[in-house]
Amino acid sequence: MTEPDVHTLTGPYVLDALPDDERVRFEAHLAECTFCTTEVDELRAAAVKLATQVSTPPPPALKANVMSAIENVRQLPPVVHEQPAVRRRFGRRSVLALAAAAAVVAVSGGIAIDQYRDRTAAEQANRQMAAVLSQPDARTVHGAVQGGGQATVVVSAKADKSVVVLRDLPKLPADRTYQLWMIDPGQTAHSVGLAAGDLTEVINGSTAGMKAFGLTVEPDGGSPKPTLPAAALIPLT
Repeated sequence: MTEPDVHTLTGPYVLDALPDDERVRFEAHLAECTFCTTEVDELRAAAVKLATQVSTPPPPALKANVMSAIENVRQLPPVVHEQPAVRRRFGRRSVLALAAAAAVVAVSGGIAIDQYRDRTAAEQANRQMAAVLSQPDARTVHGAVQGGGQATVVVSAKADKSVVVLRDLPKLPADRTYQLWMIDPGQTAHSVGLAAGDLTEVINGSTAGMKAFGLTVEPDGGSPKPTLPAAALIPLT
């Protein structure tokens, strides 16, 4: 069986997915190849960034608000037909207190749901990125961004996905955004997302057969077609 090109081992090496013999061969190659050394460093930084899950703690006042609302909740008294006015007055106060407590709990629950969704999304992104980087045919290409920064694209035909890493991009005005494109053999550009700045992201959908990756600066919300000249244009083949 033909041994894989040592330059294609970068992704599996970053994920500690190489067998011992290939790891030894690749580490020997790293000692003399500055290109692969830079690539390993960048992909490790991307993997760490995706693996880091940041949860947002509830507001400090949340517990105090809940406890305060609970203190105002009173058990409803027994139904006494002889004192309808008292029953109505007490019931109205209890209902208002319960409503206040329910509102606070709803806010707390919303925070928990948002944190769960963020964590689930991060875990899914980790799995998708690992699926690309661990492929034996994963290839990495780099390109400079006009005005500063760098774009890196990892492509795997076997996984039929790509990972894009944008680093040290110039800050844009509030009404402008970066837009990502995949360019097919017919030179048609397909939008694959927007970025406010630095980004590590798995491109959704198939990128098989795409010939280049493009990065442009567009009005806020993006454009149907890329505005030229592009900030970066990186051949993928």
